[in-house]
Amino acid sequence: MAARALMFQGTGSDVGKSLIVAGLCRALTNRGLTVRPFKPQNMSNNAAVTLENGEISRAQALQARAARAEPTVHMNPVLLKPQREIGAQIVVHGKVRAAADAKTYQSIKAELLPDVLESFEILRHEADIVLVEGAGSASETNLRLNDIANMGFARAADVPVVLIGDIDRGGVIASLVGTKNVIDAADAALICGFIVNRFRGDPALFAGGMKEITALTGWTAFGLVPHFEGAHRLPAEDALALTAKSTPRAAEGRVKIAVPILPHISNFDDLDPLDAEPDVEIVRVKPGTALPGDADLVLLLGSKSTIADLGYLRKAGFDIDIVAHVRRGGHVLGLCGGYQMLGRTIEDSDGIEGSPGNVEGLGLLDVSTALISAKSLRRVSGKTRDGVGFTGYEMHMGETIGPDTQRPFARLADGRADGAVSASGRIAGTYVHGLFAHDDQRKAWLARLGGESAGLDYEAGVEETLDALAAHLERHLDIDGLLSHAR
Repeated sequence: MAARALMFQGTGSDVGKSLIVAGLCRALTNRGLTVRPFKPQNMSNNAAVTLENGEISRAQALQARAARAEPTVHMNPVLLKPQREIGAQIVVHGKVRAAADAKTYQSIKAELLPDVLESFEILRHEADIVLVEGAGSASETNLRLNDIANMGFARAADVPVVLIGDIDRGGVIASLVGTKNVIDAADAALICGFIVNRFRGDPALFAGGMKEITALTGWTAFGLVPHFEGAHRLPAEDALALTAKSTPRAAEGRVKIAVPILPHISNFDDLDPLDAEPDVEIVRVKPGTALPGDADLVLLLGSKSTIADLGYLRKAGFDIDIVAHVRRGGHVLGLCGGYQMLGRTIEDSDGIEGSPGNVEGLGLLDVSTALISAKSLRRVSGKTRDGVGFTGYEMHMGETIGPDTQRPFARLADGRADGAVSASGRIAGTYVHGLFAHDDQRKAWLARLGGESAGLDYEAGVEETLDALAAHLERHLDIDGLLSHAR
């Protein structure tokens, strides 16, 4: 028997859809239901590796975790990964199918609807309820033709919709009421109610606002949700979070980690476990600002367009700062694309990232990388050179060779060597993501940099936060009312 379903769309991007769906996944799972999250189409360079060695958005992987389920490619059948020049990679059922610019993609969306509906049906037959998340804004009528992310999907699958507005950004009454006024009447008929998210202050002050929205739309008010303070402890989907987060320095002896923020940065949730450590200050450095001279570690994150980001890094002068940092005896770690940047050359003969050609790397590791179309997607485990264990995943397009790979960063459980370390031991690169989520690995890195781990169980902390989020929604949402509208 097919599961019931309920879709959550937003009046705009970043109104909290992902977080609310994650919280409801955990709340309904705690009630004894088998829940599956689903997002027809997502655009993000923050991705996760699934059980089938495919990739989906990190947000859907977190929602799967909230539902105590293994993430699968069917939870996010279409993933768009923005990339220089060629627009975006189109990942379907976990594998790269094509690349297209924004205009071309609009013309091929309809071809992807069968893939989306196929995945939706698979999830409906293994759950009691499927919680569907929309993308962007439900009121983008200019994108309605062939839509597969919001009302186009809801109409095709006949799924009722709950609209979420963000009061923190202002104008929530207009954004909710305005959505009904601009969308097609048949689309509007699918909306059964609304949620106002991220409220701060006395809820009684907006009671009249909730009634006014209901009066103007005819929709059921499912709740006014206060801002959830624990949101920063969960992986973020949007790179905007990189500049929003901060970890102010308040004590001597902290480890300072400098992270250049580049345009095509990916898998930036590698920072989250470090953010959780009280003895760590992460300085997210935007162009126009020099890397701090007293940093203990410069961390180069992954990139969806390594060559373009390397050029951007040089344009910003970060390359000069990194060389000065190394001269002062500082440490440098490159993850995935950051590892490729540290080498002598990056070769893109087939134009994987844009125009074919070769570029010089930073030359801090004696390695060279050739970009290839075959993508490495796998969960991994192993031990680093110091014998400390880890678990993580690989997600890259490229092969790296050279003398410094004879000092591998890690030895994987399947016997393969990964990464490279300089002769000094202070510069290293690896293709492993998720490294710092392993408590022993994070503790070893902080000790190496002169700091001390607080002894956090990072994964347990994520679980506690998801439970707290579920309890938060149980208090402030009419979850029984939401369930009554699912079909």
